This record gives sequence, structure tokens and C-alpha cells, in this order.
Amino acid sequence: MNSDEPLTPAGRLFLRPEINQIIHCLVGLKNSIDVDSVKSQIADSIMIQHPRFSSLLVRDRNGVEYWRRTSIEVDRHVIVVSDPVSDDVGGVNDEKAANEYLADLAISSSMDYSKPLWEIHLLLAHNCAVFRIHHALGDGISLMSLFLTCCRRADDPDALPTIVSDLKAVRTGNRGRRSCGEMMLEFLLTVWFSLLFVLEFIVRALWVCDRKTPISGGDGVELWPRKVATAKFALEDMKAVKKGVPNATINDVLFSVIGAGLSRYLEHRQPKGLKEGLQLTGVAMVNLREQPGLQDLSDMMKGNKGSRWGNKLGILLLPVNYYTKALDPLQYVKRTKKMLDRKKRTFEAHFSYGIGKLVMSFLGPKVACILNYRIVCNTSFTISNVIGPREEITIGGNPVTYIRVTSTSLSHALTMHMMSYAGRAEMQILVAKDIIPDPEFLAECFENALLEMKTAGATLTTK
Repeated sequence: MNSDEPLTPAGRLFLRPEINQIIHCLVGLKNSIDVDSVKSQIADSIMIQHPRFSSLLVRDRNGVEYWRRTSIEVDRHVIVVSDPVSDDVGGVNDEKAANEYLADLAISSSMDYSKPLWEIHLLLAHNCAVFRIHHALGDGISLMSLFLTCCRRADDPDALPTIVSDLKAVRTGNRGRRSCGEMMLEFLLTVWFSLLFVLEFIVRALWVCDRKTPISGGDGVELWPRKVATAKFALEDMKAVKKGVPNATINDVLFSVIGAGLSRYLEHRQPKGLKEGLQLTGVAMVNLREQPGLQDLSDMMKGNKGSRWGNKLGILLLPVNYYTKALDPLQYVKRTKKMLDRKKRTFEAHFSYGIGKLVMSFLGPKVACILNYRIVCNTSFTISNVIGPREEITIGGNPVTYIRVTSTSLSHALTMHMMSYAGRAEMQILVAKDIIPDPEFLAECFENALLEMKTAGATLTTK
């Protein structure tokens, strides 16, 4: 047993049947897929050498999980789907077919525990691959760092992809030099807002829940059939909106688009049936590493401070409000920025991470799972955002046309995963189709919300 490595508290939590999170990374490829070549590249890749990807999940007599190193049989991990998964093939239809495949995976059974917890599904007729990786192996930042280590830039086959992120600005803001009085005020505000948001976090886990709306999920909804749609944005459009509001960030714009798009959608589904200003609460996953963006893989494997491999995620509760009355589109950004600025001053995400470890250590994964499950049931949606490479990349010499991320379903009826790549940002919208039957229209609501904000920003700069 000495050679076995225990799972982290977060890893144990993701294995609970009520949560059981598996990440699905959909990668579109320009050229046809050579199966033998893919298997050969996997066998020679750094992924195979990674201890998480070459270990079995085992449990001792007390039910405690461990990683145990094993040999890899590549053929068992590569699932080849030769026939089309949809009647139509080509272009947009390929994307639709891939989304249908992801929707089926979202509620499929857990992975095969007789092998390391990852698979690669090759959809040959649609020129795409689905990397299916259990969340217990690592969070989005860890896994994306590993994935991009296996890729190369399209314009320089010898160079690794690069990532530029403003996530650090999301957590720390733009502060510059401050006087002693300003620093004291900052400290007091940090303490005050931390207490407020930590209290909100606790009561959400116990009894407070969002009002029921046409997008509400709840206990057992994680088992309902799913649909997937894709909302597509240009990063230049987001940057244009950001310029219209002083000191705004890309994340301010993203969450503003979520709020505006949901307002549009809810007005369509339930006209005049919801109170103006109604609050909907989202659960956002936040990277807690000191270095934002792509991590150095060698540093992560050495466990260097601030960049350790694994799941280092905190939870933020992000409120958005329902508005239908005439409103300047940039007002959504201003209101969202004000809310996120307050969140920046708090230790809410660190508190959620710390309390999760504490509960897991002393009360066990069952109690921790109950608390997390209740938070999800008492809120309205999940949102995550992963920064991808800023230039086009290749994998095994095959140009990558898109990268999209989603996961298995939660008790939310609406889960959104944003992924940026080469000047674009695409959001996979995973819904319980019996609650949200038209995710394509919801995607349009988000896309149109951004375009309206861009137009409003352009009008403001020309005045």
C-alpha cells in the first residue's frame, strides 16, 4: 500500500454518485482522423507518463480511495465511432451531431474503473474527438495545461501554445499605489464583504433557494435527458464592450451577457410572469492558483507552491437579475462589474475550498457531498470559464478547428462552460431538455445580448 497515493478531498468528492463529474472536451479537427496514428501519438505522449493517467482507482476495506500505478493499454482507452452519430454529415451538421453525442454522454453511466479514468472517443465521420476525463484526475486548468503540452502552434510547429489571461484582474482588481487610509478601508471592506458572502454561502447550503423559474432544476434533475447547444462569441466583440465601461474585464462582460441573455429567454418563456429585478444565482468555479492561465506542467507535478496538480477550485455564488424594462445594454455590464468588484474583495472562493477540505477530512465525503448537492439544488445554474490558447494549434499535425468543454450533468437544468480559442469564445450550453427544450434559442439570446452591448459601446465612443 506504500506505493499508493491517496486522493485529494476534492477528488473524492467528484467520485460521489450524486456528483460524479466527468469532463468532456470536444476537439474539432480540420483533416480526417488516422486511428493508428492517434494511438501511436497517445502511446508516445507525456499523458501516458502522467501518474494520474496511468493509475487505477482502488478502495481499501474502509472505502478510502487511492491511486495505484498500472500499465496502459491504449486500445482500451480509444473508442472508435466509425458511423455517423447523426443522419446529416458536414459543416454545421457535424457540430450538431457532436453536441448530440455529448448530450448522451452527459447522463451516461460512470467510467470503467478497471482502467485509468480517461477515454478518447474518435467520431470519424464528423472529424472530431471527445476527451472524456474524470474530474477526480484534475481540474480544468490542470487538464488544459496537460492537453496543450501535447499540442503545437499552427504557425510554428516547434512552439507550444500560449495563453494570455486577465483572470488575475478578476481576483485582485486594478489597485495601484494606495495611501494608508485607502489600505485600511480596503481591509475593512474585505472583512465586511467576506462575512456577507460567507454567510450567504452557508445559508444556501442549508435552506435558502432561488425562486422557481422556467430554468430551475432540483433534486434528481441530474438524471434527466440532456441537450447541448453552442453559443459563439468573438473575443474582439467582448473587448469592444469592455472598453465601454471603465476598468471592466472580460469576465465582467461574460457574466453581463449571461444576465442579459437569461432575461431575454425568461421573458420569452414566461412573459410578464416574473418580478422585475428577480435574482437568479449561479455557481461559478474559480481557479485558486496564484498563477492564472496555463500552468508549467513540471511545476505542477513537483507540487510547487501555487501551481500544484489536481483540483484547486473554489465556488463563487454569482447573482444575476431579471430585467425586461428598457435598459441601456451597458448597464448590465456596470451592474455586473459592481457585483464582481465586491466579490474580488472577499475570500468566498477560498472559504468554500477550505470548508470543503475540512468537512471532507472530519465528516467524510458523504456529508461534503450533501452540502455541495444542496448548494446546487438551491441555485439556478452553473458557469465556468477556461482560457485556451490565443493562436491556432495542431495536435499530431492535424489543425484544431475548435475546442469546447462540457461535463456530465448536475441537478441544475442549465450548465454553461465557456472556452476561448484563437480569438473566439464558445460556450457549451448543457440543459435538461424537458425543462429547457430550446437551448439553441437560449444560445441566440446570449449572442444577441453581446452584439447589443457592442453596438451600445460603439455608439458611446462616437459621441
